Formats: sequence, structure tokens, C-alpha cells
Amino acid sequence: MTIARNRIAFEGVSHEIDGGRFAAKVIAGRDFTFEADVFGDGHDRIRAAVQLRADRGGPVTEAEMRHLVNDRWAAEISVPEPGLWWLTLIAWRDLFATWHEDTAKKIAAGQRVSLELEEGRRLVAEALDAGAALKARPKKALTQLLARLEDADDAGRQSLLMSDETRTLMRETGPRTNLSQYGRDLPLRADRDAAGFSAWYEMMPRSWGADGSHGTFDDVIDRLDYVRDLGFDVLYFPPIHPIGRTNRKGPNNSLTAGPDDPGSPYAIGAQEGGHKAIHPDLGTLEDFDRLVAAAADHGLEIALDFAIQCSPDHPWIKEHPKWFDWRPDGSIKFAENPPKKYEDIVNVHFYRDALPSLWLELRDVVLFWVAHGVKIFRVDNPHTKPFPFWEWMIAEVQARHPDTIFLAEAFTRPKVMKRLAKIGFTQSYSYFTWRHSKAELTEYLTELTREECRHYMRPNFFANTPDINPYFLQTSGRPGFRTRLVLAATLAGNYGIYNGFEICEGRPVPGKEEYLDSEKYQLRQWDFGQPGHIKDDIRLINRIRAEHPAMRDFTNLRFFPAHDDDVLYYGRFDKDADSFLLFHVNLDPRAPREFGFEVPLWEFGLPDSASIEVQDLLQGNRFTWHGKDHTLTLDPDTRPYAIWRLFPPGAARA
Repeated sequence: MTIARNRIAFEGVSHEIDGGRFAAKVIAGRDFTFEADVFGDGHDRIRAAVQLRADRGGPVTEAEMRHLVNDRWAAEISVPEPGLWWLTLIAWRDLFATWHEDTAKKIAAGQRVSLELEEGRRLVAEALDAGAALKARPKKALTQLLARLEDADDAGRQSLLMSDETRTLMRETGPRTNLSQYGRDLPLRADRDAAGFSAWYEMMPRSWGADGSHGTFDDVIDRLDYVRDLGFDVLYFPPIHPIGRTNRKGPNNSLTAGPDDPGSPYAIGAQEGGHKAIHPDLGTLEDFDRLVAAAADHGLEIALDFAIQCSPDHPWIKEHPKWFDWRPDGSIKFAENPPKKYEDIVNVHFYRDALPSLWLELRDVVLFWVAHGVKIFRVDNPHTKPFPFWEWMIAEVQARHPDTIFLAEAFTRPKVMKRLAKIGFTQSYSYFTWRHSKAELTEYLTELTREECRHYMRPNFFANTPDINPYFLQTSGRPGFRTRLVLAATLAGNYGIYNGFEICEGRPVPGKEEYLDSEKYQLRQWDFGQPGHIKDDIRLINRIRAEHPAMRDFTNLRFFPAHDDDVLYYGRFDKDADSFLLFHVNLDPRAPREFGFEVPLWEFGLPDSASIEVQDLLQGNRFTWHGKDHTLTLDPDTRPYAIWRLFPPGAARA
């Protein structure tokens, strides 16, 4: 009977998302821990393994799992390159291991084991008989062992069968009795390293011109040294396409624009072209290609905004009117979020006569920019577009270019945000922007790093954006910017800032989380060298991120006891790399905090009275902490955060 074949049970599979409907995410070339509950009836010893294969076929690789506790098993495995992979589980009864364990107990109790020794010999013979696919060397070893067993007396048999050499040989060659397989293959999406670890700098090229003129790509090339010096590796532009003139917005989102007002870059499309065109004031496509190449020479990747919306002047409206919604009076329907209207923007619809032509065109827009060297896309408001479109489009692009990264800008409901991650988005905006208290941050980060979403949702902690000037930054002054920088950059693998953050720009539209004189609607001139900037903090934090392996795995975050509700205390540990970092952050931008904290000696198996070497990564000096309990003062005006490197016994001291 079919049901009899799978005698071993599998439950609680760690990387199974919605029954295998969606792919879990990993980083290519980096070990990850796969876990599952594996158990069978009775007391027989069982073994389990993970099997991995590429989507395009090829050999199956296998990694044996180890038993943890309470029938929980684990294996460290890695995927060699980006792309779609599949994994499954197998398990079997190891009859020789069971025999060996039981016989050892009988021998220790002084019992006669003549029959047991004959059973052991027969298990060796069965391994040889079943080993048609064995390599020559283990087959020869089995043949020699069996010959020696047949000639030996009981004492000789016992010595041979109970030896470590025989146990190892039988582990490698013994039959997989009652071989059971998990009921499904699970998809696994492997991405390149930048998917899980990146530092983004957002800027609008049009505001980087000299003397207030409209910026060009050449102006950006001239400033690449600045961005790289701060330690960023992704330079992200909001839309760079032609901007419509119909209902163009003026300064501070006014409904009336002057003749020289540039308009919102999100009103995409004009007579110069649409989503595959470049705003003529920025330069040409050849200029853009030079920028991408120059950025690469500086160790920077260019990320572009993929915003599926159009100005009323977009060429698609005349070429493909059936892609848009029209009102009963024949006028086109503007974008709305009632009672708000966005008169300079219209939306496409994705069904009716727009399917499949619109879907194909949008995919080809992304492929067009990929052909020009862009492999990272920040996607504007994906939660307002159909889930099936994103699942299809991302899969289409990544099938051709597995190293492409998509960041979902979806400040939306939790389940919607997580669904976007499941259907393929590589990274996700998050609620970090609005989490400020110790309790809020601890709860949210625990969810992101401990619950199932850690296997498919990679947050990108943007401290601010052109759309969001957080209330906290409006009122907290320079200490607040330093605090939010450290939190964003050290709590997450991916983080970003929008230019102006480094000079603590927080002037709001009164009563709103919006920037006054926002460069979404006008050109700005930035003086990044003005007094009170935090560029030194940015350089320091990005250097620490780059130098310490513990910072690369978002899920290794742990919170530790600090006896003050305004101090967040946490660690990032990578034991394989001997990388152990601790962080203290004063969340109160207005007052010093003196507090007690506990050095997590228990993480290294040390008693509370032990000593541990430590380095202050802000000052560079090394010293020793004696015992678990210590005190510290963090003053927001001088040192609102502290970062320590631990050197537990046996760790590298470099």
C-alpha cells in the first residue's frame, strides 16, 4: 500500500511558506539553518537529510541533518548561486545504528550477545548485497569486513562490529530502511548578497546642479565620491523620466505651477516619452549609461524607481487608451485616495483589455533598464496593484536575470506587506519609521527576526524618505538623527536615508509628516557641509557594518537587559566568524541616561563572575569587563549610542 511507504513523519518544516505555495528566501553562498521535526514509531535510530536541486535541473545535493532536541532536526546548507531552487526532506531507519546502540547496552550489562553479533554480521552482509551503487573503496571495505567476521569467534566479532571504524563504514553504506520522503518539493529563492545587506542613499539628480540649476547625470557623476565616502553601496533615484505638464504641481504640492516649476517626478510621461525615456534636462540615455558605469567604478549600484503611474500626457494614453479608466463624460479618471485627488497622475488598470498587453509592456520596461545596467528597483506603492501581476512580472524578470532585486515600498497593512514579500519582492519597507519606544522596537524586531516572516521578508529600514518626514525627526534635533541612523543601520541588514538626513533636515509642513519646500515639487540646493551635520556618524556606522561579519545576518539580532526604558540594548553575534557586537542606544534625544546593563556572558557559556575582553568601536580602546553587571551613561548631546566588540575566550583577536 502507498501509505506504508512513508513510515517516518515530517512536521514543522522551517522554510515551508504556506504549504510550499511561496518560496522562502536565502542568500546565495551563505549558510542557512534548515529545521524540521522528524520522528518515527518505536525506538529505532533514524537519520534525515535535506535534498537540494536547481530549478533548471542538474544533480541533487544532499546535506545530512543533526538531531537537536525533542525530535527537532537541523542542517546548515547553502545555495551556490542566485536563482530558484527546490528542496525536500528524506529520512530513514538506520538499523545498524539501532543494533549498535542496543548491543552496547547489553554488553555493558554483562549479557551474552552471540545472537546479536550474528545479527550484526547479517546487517553488514545486507549492506554489501544492497550496495550495487557503492563506490569501489567502501565496497572493498565491506567485503573485507564481512570476510573477517565470518572467520572470527564471538570476541573477534564483537571487537570488529563495535569498533568506530565499522560504525562509520555502516553509516556511509548501510541500507536506508523505510526510506521516507516529504510529500512536496519546497521552492527556495536564492538572492545575491545585496538583497540581504545593503546601505541605500536616496537623492533626486535634478537638485544636484550647480548654483541652483537643474542637475544632470554629469553632476551626479561629480558627486559619486561624496556618496561613496559616506559608505553607501546603493544610490537610488526617484523617477528620472519626462514629467507631464498637464495639472503640474507647484511648490509644496500647490495646484498651480509656474512656467519654471519642474513638477513631481511621479507624474511620469510627456511628449518626450514615458517609462523608457529620460527627462531631457537630466541628460541622454548615453549619459545615464556613463553614470551607471562610473558608479560601478566607485563601488555603487544605481537603483531606479519603478512607479506604475502616468501623467495625463503619457504617450500610453493615446497609444493604449484601453489601459486606463475613463469617466462617463469621456474624461480620464485621475488617481484618487478619497477625498484626496492627484490631478497630475492617472493610473492604469490591469485587467479587461489591458491583459496581457499592459503586463508585457511593464515587464519590458524593467527589462529595458536591466539592459542598461540597473539590477535594483524600488517599486512605488505595489500594494495598490494586483498581486498576480507582481508574482508573474518578478518571476519573468528573475528567470532572465536572477540577480535582480525588487524593494516593495508598501507602508500598508501587515498581511498585505507580507503577501508582497511572499509573491517575490526581495526587500520590503517596514514600520521602523514609526517605531520609537523600547517596547515597540523590541516587539517589532522580535517579530521580524523570530517569526515565520524571517524566511521570506527582508526589511529595509529607511530612516526617512521624500514622502515621510517623521514627527520624531521634526522635533528631536541632531541627537534624534544620530539615534535613528544607528538604529536603522544596526538593527537591519538593509537600511537607507534620503539626502538631507545627514544635515538633520526636518522642517515640516505644519502638522504633517511632510517636508516643507519638498524637492518632490521644486529644485533644492543642498549644503551638506553646514554645521551640525552627522556625516562622521554615517561613515563610522557604515564602516562598522562593512568590517564586521555579524552585521550581515539580520536574523542574528538578540535583545539584552538594560535597566532603563529609554535605552535599547542588543547584540549581533556570528560565532562562525568570531564576530560579536553589542549596541546601546539612548532613545531619549533630550536627556542623558545613566543605567545598568548585563554583559551576556551566558551566551558564551561563562559564569556571571567571568571576565571578557571588549573593544569600544567608537574610540578604539580595549579593556576588560569583569562580571556580568555594569553601568553606563549615554548623553544625547555627546554620545547617544555605544558600540562594543566582545572577544570571548577562544575568539580571534584581530
